[in-house]
Amino acid sequence: MTDSSHENVPSRQRKRFPGISSRAYEHPADRSALVALRKLSGFDTVFKALSGLLPERSLRLLFLSDSVRVSDAQFANLNSMLRDACYILDLEKVPSMYVTQDPRPNAMCIGLDEPIIVVTTGLVELLDEEEMRAVVGHEVGHALSGHSVYRTVLLFLTNLALKIAWIPLGNVAIMAIITALREWFRKSELSADRAGLLVGQDLQASMRGLMKIAGGNHLHEMNVDAFLKQAEEYEESGDLRDSVLKILNVLPRTHPFTTVRAAELKKWAESRDYQRIMDGHYPRREEDKDTSVTDSFRESASHYADTVRTSKDPLMKLVGDIAGGAGDLGGKLRDRFTGGANGGGNGNGSSGKGSGTSDS
Repeated sequence: MTDSSHENVPSRQRKRFPGISSRAYEHPADRSALVALRKLSGFDTVFKALSGLLPERSLRLLFLSDSVRVSDAQFANLNSMLRDACYILDLEKVPSMYVTQDPRPNAMCIGLDEPIIVVTTGLVELLDEEEMRAVVGHEVGHALSGHSVYRTVLLFLTNLALKIAWIPLGNVAIMAIITALREWFRKSELSADRAGLLVGQDLQASMRGLMKIAGGNHLHEMNVDAFLKQAEEYEESGDLRDSVLKILNVLPRTHPFTTVRAAELKKWAESRDYQRIMDGHYPRREEDKDTSVTDSFRESASHYADTVRTSKDPLMKLVGDIAGGAGDLGGKLRDRFTGGANGGGNGNGSSGKGSGTSDS
């Protein structure tokens, strides 16, 4: 695509990434799942057949009839951001984008044949220009990765589960698939956060946007360092009981908790992987067809091993101890569940405030 309509962009110098593959910024767990699906024989055929059952056409008509389509004539500034994000990530076909009336701050990228980006009025009114640029880049990252397909399937299956909830075995089967898709989708959100940073190239704006989604439009009352400290406290706090509660709290969600997203994004922004991309060293789309499924799974497994080894969460520490052949397993289990001296947590068994359920 050309940049002939490239207007209302930041005055600071930003990098562009011609031909960048989504593999450059995808979280290892997200990437391995996508590579495997893309390599699966007949996968595209199955999903095209499935598209006849999914309400995609209905969704397109709904947004066309009851939302505002972003263009040069409507929400022109958002349209400029969208074209800019596609220019930076070298996405040739600019997705359709709609603004829909909803006070809850949210955005999504859906669609099987072509991605559609939808942002709510609550989000548009909450964020400043650079924070919104990161969000638009986030959604364009979803489009480049092909996440919109699986998001649409997840929406369809979630609605289906509600309709067949009275069929015990049928609902159990559907919910098993939904749970697996949600775990993948939470990782895909981390990938898209990285894409948003590549587009905006302003870490503080990305952090501010996540803080506002968590705490509203009261920036003068919030602090990035204190917000990131919450993520650290969340990971370290409590004993094994709290670790189990964390898992139960996150299972129904499609998005990771906001403080966790902020901490993960900051960690990636400080990594060699991010610096290599900024220096122009990144995988190209033309190489995607040669990507090894085995290598992707190996990288994903390595990432999870590193996570277990470096995590301060009591359950992850216990897993690491077991993997390392630690002795006195019974004593460790007792201490971790009761917050004992050897528990490795804060010893008080407290878990902080409630989890919240927002999927912004």
